Amino acid sequence: MTAQTDTPGSVTAVYQVSGMSCGHCEGSVSGEISQISGVTSVKAVASTGEVTVVSETALDENAVRAAVDEAGFELVGPA
Repeated sequence: MTAQTDTPGSVTAVYQVSGMSCGHCEGSVSGEISQISGVTSVKAVASTGEVTVVSETALDENAVRAAVDEAGFELVGPA
C-alpha cells in the first residue's frame, strides 16, 4: 500500500479498483469506504481506477477490500 502521513493523525493511501466507469461508480465506492471507522475523506476517479483514502490511522486492507466488494467492484491492490 502506498501510504504517507500528510498531517499528524492522518494517513493517505491510494488503492487501485477495477470496474469503475462513471460518476455513479465513484459514488458507490466512496460511499462504502467512507463507512469504515476512521476514514475522513475518499476520492474515487473512474478514469484511472484510483481511490485515495485519508484516514486517522492506517486501514486494514481487508476492510477496504470488503467495502469495495460491497459496492460491486474489485480491489486490485495498492496503486
